[in-house]
Amino acid sequence: MFSAPSGGGKSTVIQEVMRQKVNEYQYSLSATTRAPRGNEVDGTDYFFLTRDEFFKRRDANEFLEWAVVHGNYYATPRKAIEKSIADKQIILLDIDVQGGIEVKKQLGDEAFLIFLAPPSMQSLETRLRNRKTDSDEIIKGRLSAAFDEMKYAKEYDSIIINDKLEDTIKQVLSEIDKKINEL
Repeated sequence: MFSAPSGGGKSTVIQEVMRQKVNEYQYSLSATTRAPRGNEVDGTDYFFLTRDEFFKRRDANEFLEWAVVHGNYYATPRKAIEKSIADKQIILLDIDVQGGIEVKKQLGDEAFLIFLAPPSMQSLETRLRNRKTDSDEIIKGRLSAAFDEMKYAKEYDSIIINDKLEDTIKQVLSEIDKKINEL
């Protein structure tokens, strides 16, 4: 599982890890009530749900975890995770810190949490602004939330500073390999 403040590089790191480990790792799509950004596609990037559909699925216990992040609901669909665990597959999750900690509580040692930390808050702000997807107000909110999210890093199995993508990917793959060898 990967967590990081918004703009911390989770999606980029996961995409590169998945590219390098084609057919070796699975990716768990999250469900969300937020609107798609840019070219995001339902069922490819996220499962985009209405709030009513989200609550219906939550109440039917279809989510392993769920949380409110930046005013939107996010969740991890339960079936895909349970199937991957039963099939002894490695499944990668892009998940907020609340969700990461909840999944760890539920899955114990089956879950391995990696926190991607930005090299600095300034670099995080630059990344958020370079995405050109959010207003100044939203960026300020995300930066404020990042300070709180960073406090949870110590509860993760591994903390990796995401500065240079190539180095980050090497560290991530090394950490995953170490975890696999422990099992």
